[in-house]
Amino acid sequence: MPGFVDKPEPVQVPGLVHLHTGKVRELYRNEAGDLVMVASDRTSAYDWVLPTDIPDKGRVLTRLSLWWFDQLADLVPNHVVSTEVPEGAPADWAGRTMVCRSLRMVPVECVARGYLTGSGLLEYDEHRTVCGLALPEGLVDGSELPAPIFTPATKAAVGDHDENVSYEEVARQVGAETAAQLRQTTLAVYGRARDVARERGLILADTKFEFGHDDRGGLVIADEVLTPDSSRYWPADLWEPGHAQPAFDKQFIRDWLTSDASGWDRSGDAPPPELPPEVVEQSRARYVEAYERLTGTPWS
Repeated sequence: MPGFVDKPEPVQVPGLVHLHTGKVRELYRNEAGDLVMVASDRTSAYDWVLPTDIPDKGRVLTRLSLWWFDQLADLVPNHVVSTEVPEGAPADWAGRTMVCRSLRMVPVECVARGYLTGSGLLEYDEHRTVCGLALPEGLVDGSELPAPIFTPATKAAVGDHDENVSYEEVARQVGAETAAQLRQTTLAVYGRARDVARERGLILADTKFEFGHDDRGGLVIADEVLTPDSSRYWPADLWEPGHAQPAFDKQFIRDWLTSDASGWDRSGDAPPPELPPEVVEQSRARYVEAYERLTGTPWS
C-alpha cells in the first residue's frame, strides 16, 4: 500500500508522548493532556509522502492557519491553546507548533465546493452529480457552481483515498443533528473565506475542514484551515472555465511527477523520485505567495 517513501523517525521530547506521524504533521500529547501538532516541510502527492521537503512549508501552513482561525473566530471556535514550543523540543519547532485542546474528532472530511474541479468534476462528468447532489447541465472544469455545496468524505489512512459520501451517509454515521451542524458550519466558514480570498484577488474553489467536539459537546474546528494543502486557490484574473486552472497548491508538483521529466510511472509500484531543485523552489514560492496575498503580510 502506498504511503511514505522514507518514513521519518519522530523526534522524542521529554514530557511528550508521540501519537502519530501524518502526511505533514507529527502529533504528540503533553503532560496536561493537550495535543502538540508540529507541521513539517513534507509534501504528498498521489497518495505518496514524497522524499523531498519544501523549505518553510511547515511554517507557512502553521502561520496561515493561525491567521485564518482569527478571521473565523466569530463563526466557530478553534482548538488552539498556544504556539509555545515545549521545553526540550528542537529549536526548529518554532513557528511550526500549535498546542491544541484534545477533542472528540468527527470522522468526516467536511468539504465545501464553490467551483467544479477535482474528484467532483469526475463524478459530475459521469452522473451530473457531486456526492449525490444533482447539478445543472453544461458545467465544465472550473465552472462556478450555482451555490456552494457540502460534499463530505470519509477520512482515509495514509496511503488510502478519502471517499466521497452522501450527506445521508454522514447523518447515518454521526447522527442527524451533528450532520446538519457540520453542513451549516462548513458552508458558513467557506462563505467567509471565499469572500476574504476574493477581496485579495483569489478564488477559493474548494476546501476541507475537520471538526471535533469539546468536553461540553460544542463543535470546534481543528487541524489546519484554508491552507494551500487543504484548499484550492486560483488567481481570479486568470480564471477561465473549460480547463485546469493555475493554482497555489500541489498541482505544480503533481504535474511534474506525471511528466516525462520525472520518469515515474504513477500506475507502477515504484515510489516517486526526489523533486528537482527548480520544482522545490517554485513550490515554495507558491506557498509563500498564497500566504502573502491572503494575509497582506510579507513572508519572513
